[in-house]
Amino acid sequence: MEWTVEQLRQFVATADSGSFSAAARDLGKAQSAVSTAVGMLEVDLGVVLFDRSHRNAQLTDAGRVLLLEARELLRQAEQLDQRAQALSGGADAELALAIDEALPYTAVATMLREMAQRFPSLELLLLNGTATEVADYVAQGRAGIAIHIDRGPVLHHFEQRHLGTVPQGVFVAADHPLADGQAVSLQALAQHRQLLMHTEDVHERAYSPRVWRSDSFYNIADMVADNLGWAVLPVNIAHYEGNRQALREVPCPALALPRLSVRMLWRQGAQRSPTAKYVEARFGQLLAAI
Repeated sequence: MEWTVEQLRQFVATADSGSFSAAARDLGKAQSAVSTAVGMLEVDLGVVLFDRSHRNAQLTDAGRVLLLEARELLRQAEQLDQRAQALSGGADAELALAIDEALPYTAVATMLREMAQRFPSLELLLLNGTATEVADYVAQGRAGIAIHIDRGPVLHHFEQRHLGTVPQGVFVAADHPLADGQAVSLQALAQHRQLLMHTEDVHERAYSPRVWRSDSFYNIADMVADNLGWAVLPVNIAHYEGNRQALREVPCPALALPRLSVRMLWRQGAQRSPTAKYVEARFGQLLAAI
């Protein structure tokens, strides 16, 4: 296999323009150089690409088939060249990013779309899970950075950076006795089952003597929608797709719920890449707009 990318380029140019002379003008080469390059390609491939018995260069059946292959190889060659230039300029080759499933979907989706445009050569591994799971991915070395809702003190082998906050509220099912839009007291909430987030080493406060727990906010939202109890949820989860119609927010001034803190984690001593620093800055901006 002695053919070259340049020969493929001249083959494709000839097929597109319909003649060796037109291809030569487009490429800024002599017609004889283009004709010779295509002829050498035919020798290397062992097939005739053009029928030269006509005034214009017409593809043979083999030429039409190999033209598709040539276009794909040129696309891959261009992609290789672009990626090499990006890497030589200091761009990251890859990033393993762990994302808390409870984070606002719109912010995550916006960031990923922008990353695809800003870092076209980046190989991204995206891992999703609960707040505890994504922290474990970093601890295990499966992810370089994690973004999650703060569920308690960070372990000593992590470094962290606060990115922003998301609002939370008290939610019940649409047909729950407390779903009348009126403000409720803690005593009223205590009369109904509370659905609590379960996180290792973090004990959420229970206001009801009857409690169920789950390690997933989405599971809790489903149970609230099924009228199994009330829960404090991130507002973005309560408003996610079908939850918007199934859940009702209940004002409870006595709880005075603060916004939930969102942070980035990475292993202590690890150097954050330029892409990781971009993720930190951009996700913080997206959270600030919520």
